[in-house]
Amino acid sequence: MLSLFKTKPLVSKEEESWLIDAFIWACDNFDAQYFLEHTQVIEPTGQFFPDQVSSVEQMAQTVFKRVRDYAGLQVWPVQLVNPNQMMPQQIAPFQFVGSNRGSDAQIINPPSIPMSLSYNPNQINQPQDLVASLAGSLALMMVYQKGVMPPGGKEQIPAASDALACYLGFGVMMSNTVYQFKGGCGSCYNPYANRQAALTEPQTVFMHALICHFKPQVDGKKHLKSHLRSMYKQAQKQIKVLLNESANPYLLALEEKRHAQLS
Repeated sequence: MLSLFKTKPLVSKEEESWLIDAFIWACDNFDAQYFLEHTQVIEPTGQFFPDQVSSVEQMAQTVFKRVRDYAGLQVWPVQLVNPNQMMPQQIAPFQFVGSNRGSDAQIINPPSIPMSLSYNPNQINQPQDLVASLAGSLALMMVYQKGVMPPGGKEQIPAASDALACYLGFGVMMSNTVYQFKGGCGSCYNPYANRQAALTEPQTVFMHALICHFKPQVDGKKHLKSHLRSMYKQAQKQIKVLLNESANPYLLALEEKRHAQLS
């Protein structure tokens, strides 16, 4: 009878294990110190995106620069190009002095030609999809540039890129754009504007909640779609149990730093 009142976990133990491993992989390879000290949880508000634009190209470039800078990739040699200018490319490896993110990062051997990303013009009227897609593209670029495979190997790169985009601070938009409802007006629904998600809604919300756990000053559910807020609360409870029972030294060290922030 008591089992009726137990909180159902948001994700399975297997999913939880992979998501935690992906989080630790992100911390190991993409500057955990920067994550703890500087990463913000980016919200779909005028506070984070205050710019006024007058064209599709200007909007794409403006959002890209915001996303790039919030991700801490200001000095990375990457540019946004129009879809018709996008060409196949190889991502050249380069090394950093110390931190690999933030305005103070220093590249030892920058490539002569910047890496290129593009955008989906159909997403201009769905700005959360645009932000999430650009964040996911930057995350994918980071994975290939670093050259360290995520948990599960090469097959898990798309899922790991989604997880990494959450780690960079874009979990709200990543969660909100996993699935788009068609709504009541079929002519208003544009399937070509939707981003291609590799993680499910519960998995993405779990990763977002995990990131927010280490940003205790943030209300991570405030700007989530209404049906995702209960998932977020489930994730919070599952993460609390996980961290209370975990003997993982990495998670314990992060928890200690979190408590230091609160004290």
